[in-house]
Amino acid sequence: MSLEPILAFEDNYIWTIHDGRVALFVDPGEAGPILTWLADRRMRPAAVLVTHRHGDHVGGLGPLRARFPELPVYGPAGIAGVNVEVGEGSRCTIAALGLSLDVMATPGHTLEHVVYHGHGWLFCGDTLFSCGCGKVFDGTPAMLHASLKRLAALPPETLVCCAHEYTLDNLLYARALEPDNPVLADWQTRAETLRQAGHPTVPTRLAEELAGNPFLRCDDPELRRCLATRTGHATFGDSTDVFAVLRSDKDIFN
Repeated sequence: MSLEPILAFEDNYIWTIHDGRVALFVDPGEAGPILTWLADRRMRPAAVLVTHRHGDHVGGLGPLRARFPELPVYGPAGIAGVNVEVGEGSRCTIAALGLSLDVMATPGHTLEHVVYHGHGWLFCGDTLFSCGCGKVFDGTPAMLHASLKRLAALPPETLVCCAHEYTLDNLLYARALEPDNPVLADWQTRAETLRQAGHPTVPTRLAEELAGNPFLRCDDPELRRCLATRTGHATFGDSTDVFAVLRSDKDIFN
């Protein structure tokens, strides 16, 4: 079984798992890159997974369903094109690929956001990014923080398959926050090398995110000290309070 990111728009990734005959796709913001990919490899689609409703994640569903009317599309309720509704505790079984992926509700970026995990992979949409996390739209910082804490409890060897190539942008903020952090310095060097060679910086391993991603380190005393220095917040409450300040500061930074 192979895992590949397919580039869509400027920085979206449509993840695919395939066995050389059939393929599963995650968050098809565009149909064109998928149809071209299938034609070039003479494969057929087995299923689609959707994490949330934003157009850059679901825009390709209409054309794909028109081309493949029987294609199962798993996703949260209320999204046009989804024909198999899933939520917290659901399991997606893709028999053609021998896959069984568990669904976890991760509200925060949007209220209906879900992620899929299993077989060592985490397809996390816009909840968790490489060295970052999603913005808060119709959820709350507390919701997103709680969702990220749940993801952080997955096995550390899990591959984090997020939906955007945001690593270098996220590292700019992380290093502005913690300029002396050697983990971040090394991460930036490796990410720059990959991008200069035209390669994706993802997937990362969850262990790497736990070591460097500031949004997963809200209990870290050094991160709190750096955040206080940067933002002028003299004291923080619990980790949810730290997360809210961190997310707000990152929004301003961008």
